[in-house]
Amino acid sequence: MSTSDSPVSSQRDGAIDSELGDFETLEQFILEQQDRFPHSTGAFSRLLRDISLAAKIVNRDMRKAGLIDIYGSTGETNVQGEVQQKMDALAHREFVLALRRGGECCLIGSEEHAEAIPLSTTSEGDGEYIVLLDPLDGSSNIDVCVSVGTIFSIYRLPDDYEKEEPELDAALQPGTEQVAAGYVVYGSSTMLVYTTGNGVNGFTLDPSIGEFLLSHPNLKTPDRGRIFSINAGYYNSFDGGLRDYLDWLQETDAESNRPAKTRYIGSFVSDFHRNLIKGGIYMYPATQGSPSGKLRLMYEANPMAFIAEEAGGRATDGYTRILEKQPEKLHQRTPLYIGSADMVRRAEAFLQGEPERV
Repeated sequence: MSTSDSPVSSQRDGAIDSELGDFETLEQFILEQQDRFPHSTGAFSRLLRDISLAAKIVNRDMRKAGLIDIYGSTGETNVQGEVQQKMDALAHREFVLALRRGGECCLIGSEEHAEAIPLSTTSEGDGEYIVLLDPLDGSSNIDVCVSVGTIFSIYRLPDDYEKEEPELDAALQPGTEQVAAGYVVYGSSTMLVYTTGNGVNGFTLDPSIGEFLLSHPNLKTPDRGRIFSINAGYYNSFDGGLRDYLDWLQETDAESNRPAKTRYIGSFVSDFHRNLIKGGIYMYPATQGSPSGKLRLMYEANPMAFIAEEAGGRATDGYTRILEKQPEKLHQRTPLYIGSADMVRRAEAFLQGEPERV
């Protein structure tokens, strides 16, 4: 008798099928949410479907790393001055293609493209959304099998812009104007997490059926955690207040559950996702060499800040709420402190020279 024909295998498969029957697919969830808004045209639902489709394609190719030629760099340098990885280019292409085919998006801003990308739409079409994205965050980690991700942010096209010929200025809206934001983490499993301003929900990809299934409904992050994520190699370049905060985190104090633990992957999506679930703070501060920080406001900090706040967390540049910052250019950078609310508040207090106020 083959393993697949054994009673044990049959029982196991039956149990899995039964368990899967209890899950709601991403598409079902989106349609259910759409039904709550009687005047919805369905365009937004289709837009999220397009994004999830591109994520599945990127995930498929990621799983072949080492078997097909997607390791290493293209030899090109992107607008950020960073060496572009082959998977960066592939992911950018797949998301642009999916959004172009869908017809709901009129303007794309991508980390891998110097300028915003207008899409051809018609006056009768539904192309009224702007999508800003980092197609593959942490792509340099692919070669060593470390988790990476995709980050996306969605805005409506303002009424005073024509969707047939949208201009870049249409995308330069503060994060408070986002209608949705999310990320995909490609790790031990592939998970899509997003919010539309009504809580945060996570969907895990079941590769056997090719569907994202609701696995983490109504995600909430702990108010306080024991994890801090930062590239401590730049310690001597940090602001004095930040150095004091890091020293404080590593002191022993049972009452405040210290010392905290350092966990730093180097893929923003992966670090953020872990801290969202377990509680913690992610920090990418200004340094002497990068006084404006390194993370991009529009398609990294803003979408993650939206998710963090909807999950009960907090996001700041140390002085200003991230979602309230007015962007001036597509690839604008910002310092970022994001995660459990109590930990972010304390970081702000140290940075502002008032650690005793928390």
